[in-house]
Amino acid sequence: MSSPPTSSAPGGPGAPPPRLQLAGITKRYPAVVANSGVSLTVLPGEIHAVLGENGAGKSTLMKIIYGSVKPDEGSVHFNGQAVQVRNPQEARALGIAMVFQHFSLFDTLTVAENVWLGLDKSLSLPEVTQRITAKAAEYGLDIDPLRPVHTLSVGEMQRVEIIRALLTNPKVLILDEPTSVLTPQAVEKLFVVLRQLASEGCSILYISHKLHEIRALCTACTVLRGGKVTGVCNPAEESNASLSRLMIGAEPPALEHRAVQTGATVLRVQGLSLPRADQFGVDLVDLQFEVKAGEVVGIAGVSGNGQKELLYALSGEDTRAEPAAIQVAGQNAGRMRPGQRRALGLHFVPEERLGRGAVPTMGLAHNLLLTRTNSVAGSGWIKVGALEAHAKALIERFNVKAGGPHAAAKSLSGGNLQKFIVGREIDANPKLLIVSQPTWGVDVGAAAQIRGSILALRDAGCAVLVVSEELDELFEICDRLHVVAKGHLSPSVPRADATVEQIGEWMSGLWHADVQAHLAQNVHSAHSAKVGEVQHA
Repeated sequence: MSSPPTSSAPGGPGAPPPRLQLAGITKRYPAVVANSGVSLTVLPGEIHAVLGENGAGKSTLMKIIYGSVKPDEGSVHFNGQAVQVRNPQEARALGIAMVFQHFSLFDTLTVAENVWLGLDKSLSLPEVTQRITAKAAEYGLDIDPLRPVHTLSVGEMQRVEIIRALLTNPKVLILDEPTSVLTPQAVEKLFVVLRQLASEGCSILYISHKLHEIRALCTACTVLRGGKVTGVCNPAEESNASLSRLMIGAEPPALEHRAVQTGATVLRVQGLSLPRADQFGVDLVDLQFEVKAGEVVGIAGVSGNGQKELLYALSGEDTRAEPAAIQVAGQNAGRMRPGQRRALGLHFVPEERLGRGAVPTMGLAHNLLLTRTNSVAGSGWIKVGALEAHAKALIERFNVKAGGPHAAAKSLSGGNLQKFIVGREIDANPKLLIVSQPTWGVDVGAAAQIRGSILALRDAGCAVLVVSEELDELFEICDRLHVVAKGHLSPSVPRADATVEQIGEWMSGLWHADVQAHLAQNVHSAHSAKVGEVQHA
């Protein structure tokens, strides 16, 4: 690894100028210096990773390039010319497109209408609709342009953002955690797209905490720590361990996965069938599963196959289920509201951090009140001092980088807000914890901390249900796995017996043949054992 505070050097005499060149970029906020003297050079056709832990300044730097944040100091050159990108419209006019980690979509508009807003108005809405369909088919990003955004899952929203960026034919494409909610198969398809774009001269700035992706895809890497460039490298020549050391100064601790000692069934779902709440949703069909005390059960699946509907039913946001279809701690809970389920020991982490997991404009202390009432006196008055002390303790315990208990939720990086929300629910000592996408957009150190906290909670006797689209994560922390596909749920398979290939096939709903073969094998084994007993007798 080289150590100067600049990225890849431009080519020799006669070579084209760098596509993008930043020099001395500094951005200060009241509570933190997000970027300090950052320099970065990106060549035409280069896939350039920007690596750093949560809060290192990556997203701020990308927003400066895209014109949504104005730097306090420094210069930006595009194709060798000095530019001042004052807003995203000017960025798009230059040929800079960005896919944000937190999406910028209007819920009440359709996919096509959202995409149309960011494109040249010389195109009609029907023309944009046709282009979306063609681009989605070309790159394997299935999406219905006529669907309202509020009916989409997080993974489907990400597809919309990626398609919207691709339709502008960008010269620089910025991707902030683009694969965080994509399946391994979809990731491979996206990589084919990105390599094709790079071969056509498009420069790609790629932010991801998935180190194996960076090593497989990127041709250069700039490392940020504490808002400063600490070095550059060729990620193909690095290991996951060496990249971790560059990023956080150490390798993340290995998870301790002890043998399972399960207790009583805490969550039982039996015969759960629910018609879709809207025309773009997914019907849940006769779901059956259980989660016992002292185990982590995972549910894998491609985004938009019923995960949202199941989580709404389990959390109490959807109370249409039959009372006995969902049982929590032995109580029929299908018609219970979220507060009633919390009283039974169920705590819940939704996949959408801002808006559902936290109120964006409220401080962290007041966001505790969404699910914790221990700082509210019997008279109904909030004990402000106790609330702030509680928030401060959580910030310290879960190593959340924030400007204190009063920091607005929206001021935190995605990973730090996730640590706070997960920590808030773990701190409640739940009997049942349901977590959706626990480490979406979280750096390797924070992901290890969150996963370690989940396993520690399991070892303390909590029942944990994890819904995630990251197979590596599910294989790392789960004891048993299910797959959801088109509203149907597969049988469970012990993690030790599961393979990535098998789970990938099951994501298409192809588990019936495997189950039948397994049952036939069991019948054959039982028959052979019986014959052996008769012969022995």
